[in-house]
This record gives sequence, structure tokens and C-alpha cells, in this order.
Amino acid sequence: MTEPSGETAPEAPEDVAPTEDVQEDVRQGAAEPEEPGTAEESASAAGPATDEEPPPAEEPTTAQEPDVAEDSDEPAADAAEEPEEPDVADASREAADTEPAEPASETPETPEASEASEEPGPEGDAAAKTSDTPELSDAQAELAAQRELRARIEARKAEKEGPLASGAKLSGTAADLLAAVRAVEGGAASGSAFYEAPEPAPRRPTPEAAPAVTVRPPVPAQASAPAPGTTAAVREVLAKGGAPEALADQVAAALGEDASQALLDDPWQLLAVPGVRPEQADGFARALLGAACGPDDPRRTVALTVWLLERAALQGHTALEIDTVRAGLAGHAVPDPAAAVEEAVSAGAVLVFQEEETAEEEPEEGEEDEEAPESAAAEPASPVLLGLDRYALAEESLADGLARLVKTATADTWEGSELERTAGAHGLVLHTGGEAARTEPVALAAAARARGLRTLVAVHADGGRRALGPAGADTVTVAALLSGAAGPGRDEEGAFAVDLLVVLDAPQLDVETAAMLVESLPDGCRLVLSGDPAVLGAPGAGQVFGDLLAARVCPRIASRVPDPGPLGELVSGIGAGELNQVEAPGKEIVIVPVRDAGEAVHRTVQLVADSVPRAIGVPAEQTQVVTVGHGGSAGTRALNAALKQRLNPGPGRFGGYDPGDRVAYAPVPGRTLTGTVLSADAEGLRLRCGDEELLVPKERVESALRHGWALTAHQAAGLRWPAVVVVLPGDAAGGLSRPWVYTAFGRAERHLSVVHGVDQALPRAVAEGVAPERTTRLRPLLEALLAVPEE
Repeated sequence: MTEPSGETAPEAPEDVAPTEDVQEDVRQGAAEPEEPGTAEESASAAGPATDEEPPPAEEPTTAQEPDVAEDSDEPAADAAEEPEEPDVADASREAADTEPAEPASETPETPEASEASEEPGPEGDAAAKTSDTPELSDAQAELAAQRELRARIEARKAEKEGPLASGAKLSGTAADLLAAVRAVEGGAASGSAFYEAPEPAPRRPTPEAAPAVTVRPPVPAQASAPAPGTTAAVREVLAKGGAPEALADQVAAALGEDASQALLDDPWQLLAVPGVRPEQADGFARALLGAACGPDDPRRTVALTVWLLERAALQGHTALEIDTVRAGLAGHAVPDPAAAVEEAVSAGAVLVFQEEETAEEEPEEGEEDEEAPESAAAEPASPVLLGLDRYALAEESLADGLARLVKTATADTWEGSELERTAGAHGLVLHTGGEAARTEPVALAAAARARGLRTLVAVHADGGRRALGPAGADTVTVAALLSGAAGPGRDEEGAFAVDLLVVLDAPQLDVETAAMLVESLPDGCRLVLSGDPAVLGAPGAGQVFGDLLAARVCPRIASRVPDPGPLGELVSGIGAGELNQVEAPGKEIVIVPVRDAGEAVHRTVQLVADSVPRAIGVPAEQTQVVTVGHGGSAGTRALNAALKQRLNPGPGRFGGYDPGDRVAYAPVPGRTLTGTVLSADAEGLRLRCGDEELLVPKERVESALRHGWALTAHQAAGLRWPAVVVVLPGDAAGGLSRPWVYTAFGRAERHLSVVHGVDQALPRAVAEGVAPERTTRLRPLLEALLAVPEE
């Protein structure tokens, strides 16, 4: 969950349907690029709420705010932010605020990871065996791990004679591509007519036993910064086209050494930079090309098609229906959207998918199936989808990897709980439950270790590890495991030296992270994915846990362990669609009604700084504020400014930060670390995040760092605090959904205060606000590989 170019996951996608999001992006062309979590930022400000508290039946509890000073003369918050044209710094910073990430109404563009991969040489391997490897930052190591995995996927893909499995990617000449699209859409042929079944990828042999010394591969070299000459040339082209020269570094990083020539040949390549909008790219192109460009310029239509799919990925989609993409192109004044899509397909910029339909049994000889034509006409064909190569590769690799684990695991008889017995008999198991249910997969891991198995537990964030108490001592984060910073190391084949991997917070796995994780598991390894399906989805593209649950291709164990106390009762009811009135004798839940956003900010500061520490006994540093979006008069920006002024005032002499400031750091898009500023020097800003110290390079402070007293729900997913203050100002009503409320309220361990200004919108969101489904391809891929034929 990241912010600026590395901020958190988008939240908007959770509240807005994909088709509407794309069309709305087009209609609002000049809207501010938002972080993945700002659908709420664009919600129109609602009128002031009534002075009366909401009826008790609609509130989680009737408890009153503890000892809040009513006469505080702290100034109210400023009016809601007006959308404005972002400058270079704003564009970079907004991209990082990804809350699924908000899948937000305006989400920042996520910078693409470098596609170049570097395989470690023999010298590096030898060095790894003889000495400790120098550690890079989490961001560098994680990006390097992504590059390494992509290279491996590309190599496997090259070994196949046909295109991607399941009829995913069309191949052949441009004419074949165009003919394929027209034939599928016109009904002249089924999607399967253009696909060939690939040969299965070679499988690595099952490890016989744990190696005496596991091999930890050397940390990949840090991606080199653009050459000064490249940046200077890009700066000249940007100046010529009237674009901010400060974008030069980002353009050079996105387009490579020939970035300046690429911009001269195709000015719309500027859309590859996070935060740049189509109107800005159009103005840049007109300045460079003059009358030689128009709205139907093939370069423009291809770039816009890719841009729409990239924005959809920020909202959680790995593909979009072809009609949705056409609607988005039409909203950006493309004269012939259908021809534009065909041009993008023929250029290889996007891929066309149509999942194969299950063949029906043919009638026996002598029988005539007279109703067949009618039934065929009544059943609509599977939709034609468009997607980007990176997500197609990830979904294909993940489906293949999961199928490999299922088929190579050796069934065994384990005694113990239902989860233990099931894990012993299967290679892939899903486990669902609330916060209290996390003890079950942890107990499974302990029992597996007692059986002599190499076992590892991975969590989404450091906070999730600390919440496990002593059991979390041997737990690692998924990011640290993939980067090589933690975990058991890898064998000679590059696989983790584990026999059982238990992943908590599985709903937070996006498709690319999940693909890297599964690709790194050896044959015969057992994988248990555990999580709460009611929480907000992953900050990146995909819904891996949800697709696996829906595909029904492996055992699913539902925990019967309830979350305890008034907070557990409240959150459990929300998961069932009911906002119940809960008795809270120990002031575990408090409702604080407010009339407007200014009062919401004022009361939030009071709660964090005074009321909760005095009445509940939880200090301010252990109290977390959660709100709907980054913008608005009661979003994270406004709340963090007010909380800093009260809790740690200072001039912000280190790029806007002072020692002691709470911060949210996004080392990569979709992942947020919370910590505290320690100091600053010539290299950058030094933070303490959990038990480790991190350095944020000075050039990344503005784009990857935010103050962290207040977070969005997507940023807070996977974490818990002793006390949580959830802020619901009137203008946030449009951003609420049942998963959002469930996630936000569920972050509290001992105490929850709700600053309530949305009246009946809260119970309505709990009862009706189901987040829209993400468009993905993983489920049909899994069903094709693992579905058990009906008897």
C-alpha cells in the first residue's frame, strides 16, 4: 500500500465499477491524478449533518466519547481541497499515494519495474556461499527480485512451441491478429480457434532432502540511474514541447537510454510517466508535431489504450472487457475506438483474450439435438478481454505454479485439527477466518516443524508479525522473503528450502507478488493461504485469494474461532452486512458525532492527543487514525497536518519532516511501511520501521514518503493498533463500502472511536455497499488446469 509513486493501493476501484472508472477518467480529463485510494477524494461535499447523534440502532454502540474537552479552541480544518493542475512534484507525489491503493477515483500511475534482468554469474554464486551478501534497501531488493522472476517467466515462455496457455495470447502476423479479433467479435469463430495448447513447462525435480547448507543467491545489483547525458537530452525535448523539465528523470527511467528520440518519434510515450494525463500528453504532442498529429493518430490511440489498462490495473483489474476499453477511448475523443483497439492489438501493445468454453457432450448417433441452436443462442459467449503482457504472464505463471503444487504434493496422513489433516493430504489449502483465526495456521506451522518439515510463516507486513507475539519470532514478511532479506534461502534450482509455506493476510497478495512466490516454491511443497475474505483486496492488480475461493479447485477450511469482545462482535456483524448496536462497558467502542469536516479534524486531534490516552490508557504513539482518502478537508493530508502541529510541531527542516514524525513509507507501489523519523543526512532521511532502521534516499523523500498519523484503510490493511480512530466526514459517504468499513473497524485491538458525520450512509454501506468485482483471468485458468470432471 503505497503513496506518491510508491504510495498505497487504490481504494476507488473498490467503490466504482471498472467501466464507470474508465469513462469517468475520460470525462474528467483534467482531474487530479490520484493515489490508489482516492475514490473518496472526488466525492462531493455533503451538507452539514444534524446536531443530533445518529439513532442508537444505526450506531455500533451507545457509549459516549471518553472525557473529551468540549471547549477546545483548536482551529477547525480548512475547506475541502479543490482539484488542481499538478506540477511535476505533485504528479510524482500523487502517484505514490496508492491506497488498492484507493483503487481510487483518481489513481496515481504506478511506475513500471525495469524489464531487464540480470542472472547472477558463477562468481556471484561463489561469493554467496562464502560470505554474507551486502543488503540493499527493501525497494531495491524487491524490484530486483521482480526482474529476476520476469526473466524466468520469459525463459519458460520461450521454451513453449505455442502461445500462452488457455488461448491467452494471439500470435502470427498483424493480419492474423486483426482477423482473430474480428472473427471472435462477429461470432464467425470461437476464441479457441486461434489458440494452440502449449506443452507443459519443465518441472524441477522434487528435492530429496534439505541441503546441509542452503544457498542464498547474491543480492542483484541495484538498477543503474539514467545516464546524465540521457537526462539532459530528455530535458531538451521536454522544454521544446512545453512540458516540465523536472520530469526528465522519470521519463529517462521509464523509456530508457533512447528516451529523447522515443519522445520525438512518439510524444504520447509521455503517458508512461506516472501522473501524466492524456490532455497533457496531447498538448506536448501538438507542440512537437504541430498539424501532423490528430485525435486519430495511431501513436495516440495505442498509447491511450495502454494507459487505460494501466489505470485499470491500479484499480485491481488484470484485464478489461473490450467494450469498456472502447468506451474509454471514445471519452478521450478517439474517432474510431474499434479501429484503435485493433491497432493496439496489431502493434503488440495489448493482448486479446477469450477463455475457452467447456465443450458439451455430443448427442449419440441417431439422436438429434433440436434445442441446441436455441440454447447456444441463449448462452452468451465469454467476453473478449484486453490486457497487458505483464499481467498475462503473471496470471499464467501463477496458475501453472499452483497446478504444479497440487499435482506434485504427496498425500500424507496427519493427526490433529481439521486444518492439519487437510494440509497433510493436499498441496494447496485455503483457510478463512477473522483476526482470532490467525492462531490456527500458526499452530499448523508449529505442528509441521515438530514433524521435521522445513516450515515457514509469511505475513503481509511487520505489524502482522508483531501481532502474533512469541509465535511471530520465526515469521517473515512476503516482501523480505522474495527479496532474500529474510527466510531460509534458496537451493541450487532457485527454490525456497521449505516443505510447507503458510501465508497469512493472503487477500493482500496481488497477482505479480503471488506469481513470484509460487514460482519460488519447490515441487512437492505444501502451500496454505490464510486470510479474511471480507477485508479490502490487494493494493495491486488481481484478486488471488478471491479467485482461488471462487474456483473451488482445492480444499477450503473455514475457521470457527470468533473474534472476542465487543470489537469482535461489531466487526463480525459488519462482515454479515449488519451494523449492530454493541454493548461496550469498558468503552471499547465510542461514537463521536460531528457536523462537518472541520469539526471532524478537530475532534480527531482531541481523541488522539487527549481523550484516548487519558480515558483508555493508550498513548498517542499507539493510536492510529484511519480515514477514507488522501484528499478532502478530512483526508490524510489535512489530518496529518493537524496531528503534526499538535503532537510533534516543527519547521519540517528535512524535506518537510522532523525527528519524531510518524511516517508512511512506500518502498514500492502497493506496499506501505509505518515508522518514525530518526534523523537526516546527506544521503537522505533515516527511519525506524519496527525493529529495523531504513534509509529513504533524498531523491525519493518527496515521492515515497507521507506523514503517517493518519492512513487510508488500504494502507492499514494487514496491520493492527491498540487504539484506532476512524474518521467518517460527510463528504466521505460516497467512498464507503462494507469491505472498507470492515477493514477500518477491524484494525483496533482494544479501543475504537468513530468520528461519525455520514448519518445513514454508514449502515447503508454495511448493508448494501459490496465492492465491485475485479476483472481477472486467474479463475478460468485455474479451472481449466485443476477442475475435477463431474461424474
